[in-house]
Amino acid sequence: MLASEIRSRFLNYFAKNDHAIRPSSSLVPGDDPTLLFTNAGMVQFKKVFLGHEDPPEGRRRATTSQKCVRAGGKHNDLEQVGHTARHHTFFEMLGNFSFGDYFKRDAIRFAWEFITEELNVDPKLLRVTVHHTDDEARGLWREIAGLPDSRIYSLGDKDNFWQMADTGPCGPCSEIFIDLAHAAKDWRFPDGATGEWTEIDRKEFSFDAFVEGSEAGRFLEFWNLVFMQYDRQADGTMVPLPKPSVDTGAGLERIAAFMQGVTTNYHADLFAPLLEAVEQAVGIPYWGRESSEFRTGVKIRGPKGESGVVQNPVDPASFRVLADHARAVAFLLADGVFPSNEGRGYVLRRILRRGVRHAWLLGRKEPTLVSIVQVVIDTMGDVYPELRGRAQHILNTTRVEEQSFLDTIEGGLARFEQLAPLQTADGSTDIRGTISGEDAFRLYDTFGFPIDLTELMARERGYVVDIAGFEASLDAQRKRSQDERKSRKLGVSAESLDDTSGWERSAEAAGNESFVGYDVVETETAVTAVKHLADGRVAVLLQESPFYAESGGQISDHGEIVGDGWRVDVTDVRKVEGRPAAIGTLTGSFHFGRATARVPGGRRLDTERNHTATHLLQAALRQVLGESVHQAGSLVTPERLRFDFTHHGPVNPERLAEIEAMVNREIWRAAPVTFREMPYQEARASGAMALFGEKYGDVVRVVSIPDFSMELCGGTHVKNTAFIGLFKIVNETGVAAGVRRIEAVTGPGAYEMLHGEERTLHKIAELVKAPMDGVEKRVAGLIEERRVLERRLDEAMRGGGDQLQSLLQGAAAVGANGSRLIASVVKAGDVKELQALGDAIREKLGSGVGVLAASFDDGKNTLLVVVTDDLRDRGVSAGTLIKDLAAAAGGKGGGKPHMAQAGIPDAARFNDALARAPELVRSALGEGA
Repeated sequence: MLASEIRSRFLNYFAKNDHAIRPSSSLVPGDDPTLLFTNAGMVQFKKVFLGHEDPPEGRRRATTSQKCVRAGGKHNDLEQVGHTARHHTFFEMLGNFSFGDYFKRDAIRFAWEFITEELNVDPKLLRVTVHHTDDEARGLWREIAGLPDSRIYSLGDKDNFWQMADTGPCGPCSEIFIDLAHAAKDWRFPDGATGEWTEIDRKEFSFDAFVEGSEAGRFLEFWNLVFMQYDRQADGTMVPLPKPSVDTGAGLERIAAFMQGVTTNYHADLFAPLLEAVEQAVGIPYWGRESSEFRTGVKIRGPKGESGVVQNPVDPASFRVLADHARAVAFLLADGVFPSNEGRGYVLRRILRRGVRHAWLLGRKEPTLVSIVQVVIDTMGDVYPELRGRAQHILNTTRVEEQSFLDTIEGGLARFEQLAPLQTADGSTDIRGTISGEDAFRLYDTFGFPIDLTELMARERGYVVDIAGFEASLDAQRKRSQDERKSRKLGVSAESLDDTSGWERSAEAAGNESFVGYDVVETETAVTAVKHLADGRVAVLLQESPFYAESGGQISDHGEIVGDGWRVDVTDVRKVEGRPAAIGTLTGSFHFGRATARVPGGRRLDTERNHTATHLLQAALRQVLGESVHQAGSLVTPERLRFDFTHHGPVNPERLAEIEAMVNREIWRAAPVTFREMPYQEARASGAMALFGEKYGDVVRVVSIPDFSMELCGGTHVKNTAFIGLFKIVNETGVAAGVRRIEAVTGPGAYEMLHGEERTLHKIAELVKAPMDGVEKRVAGLIEERRVLERRLDEAMRGGGDQLQSLLQGAAAVGANGSRLIASVVKAGDVKELQALGDAIREKLGSGVGVLAASFDDGKNTLLVVVTDDLRDRGVSAGTLIKDLAAAAGGKGGGKPHMAQAGIPDAARFNDALARAPELVRSALGEGA
């Protein structure tokens, strides 16, 4: 039975039993910061189980086939993937759920019916476990399934008790096992295995034999039924839930494997086309079905007919790693995860780079995973349409990431060879040494090697890695970066502000300072606290402050605070315990009391124009380029805006123009910009975009532009898009692999830019003596004239130049067949010009050899040898001649039979090479004859 049929039968069976079929949720948990990825079917129902939400559509029964990833955090099994039968980064979990509806009886009945009737599994092959205190479940297994006590095993909290967190819903669970010794045709007992669990015909097994057999893989757990019946309190007390619930999870890959009679998931139908794709990509047949042995000297037959031999030992596990990782890469990219050096993106990057390394071990030095990802899209796109919908993004991102790592992997592996050389022939398995934390960090920082990849490679060679030292180096780099940013921004450390000592507080101040800058830019208020900083400036806290503190990409306000006999010119703003502290230079004698705080209205308005335009730009980018676009950084100043976003490759001029026009249409639509505070979950449910990785409070501010944009944002904005006036993109560039940057200006800045371009165009018109509307045609004509002149110059260099004629006239006879030799120092602007002269000599000389030496303006010295076709056919090779000639002058080089070149360290030794030319050419002619 194919996996697709198992999935379909499962969902349909539970639908017939009044369960709502719910779609798989995203691999990125929408509102659960405790999880890197969705790793179980119950994740999308977590708030329902906790009682914070009603069941979907009011249905108290649900069933799903859930996409899951376990490759980070406490579920980090990356090292085992490919080396065991069942470890995966991506997998599908089949599940049925009861939200206070049915409980143990129906959960056990449904599971037993589905396995024995829908899948037609022989009941004799099944065994179950229960929690050692759960006599109810044990009795139900006896009653419903007819299982004897000898096939029901009691386990403790570690194996058969489940809880969502330290507190909250929890309860005992019951797991279902199958005997692979009878269910799988390819089952083999481990060599030398003995004991009760190895008796093939035995029907009943003792507890110890069952445990031992499970650990050895004979008894495979494939379905877990969780009975949530308690609410664990903070003190550990277990309070019975008024409406117990059920959460079950069955591994589709595991069921498919034993239903198809194989012991390993990789040899079932879900992975078969992927392993075939790996075989085609690397040009090596997969032998892992018959043997797990390494093979050396494996011959390659590549997809383009290329052949070769892989020198390093080849592990069949590498095929399985590529097949597995292709699935994780495809699904993570489809769900919006983007490769990066933080959080989820870093896990994805590690998976990708681990795949590149295994392809490298199989002899591949070009993007390989991308072709297997294509097969994932082809084979699973019908069930998960998001794969097809984002196929181009998935493939482009995979290819770019692979190529990026391939650009550095060779240098990184060479460095690793120096750090951890192969074991000597003594065969010792002792730890041979330690790779220092600093060296491991350099592999990470310079060559892009994730630390777990370095650890794995080191372990393969008997080395260990100083992880503590690596973490220290990483932390030191982060601190340096943070300190640099702080010093650039403030000139004062954050610690000096956060330190409560040194603050002078007003006796009358209430202490509940607030930001009022959303509504006003000038206010009369009370000074509540002041701190004199080490750099001579002061930090001031106000009862009501109009000064915005840098956050979310928007820079801090500037302005002034004017009191009775004193003034502070504000040049920066920092948050101190959530309150904006204005920082600046004090003039006069400060004393507490009332003061006027003022932000220049024009400066603030320009900042607001650029911030609102940034929201418009992001929405336009997603409409034009697709929803794979995500914010990767931003900067909002009064002068300009900068927006970094995820996208592969430059945005072409046509699309940039479309994006710019779309933003301007929204500006000229004069749409109102609305602001609303609401609970975070409500905001996300309403479609508001959040910045990935940003921490939000329970209540957030939502900035909306009707029918176009909705984002969580604490920045300042115009009240209507018409206030922006005009939006103009300045440039679009790349800032990192897969990250692009757009810089733009608005309002007065955009006007000044267009006015400046107009002035420049006027000047060009004057220079080329053309009217404004004829400038383009005139410049095009000048370019064509230059192209014609350059072509004529090139022709002169090749055929009629004085230098060429002089060289031909000075050619000396060499050999007995009329061949001639030119050996001379010549003038050439660069190596291309020297090669052009060499080509001209080959054409005009008739029969002979040219040896030319030239020095260029950049300080390089080059020796060039050319050989005419008739002598090349007689065995005279420029590539051979250049080696001996260059050696005579202290250089070295190489090339092709008709042309070769070499670098010479000292131009003063040109004559040493030229002097040897007659002798070497005669010798070559003699050998050719």
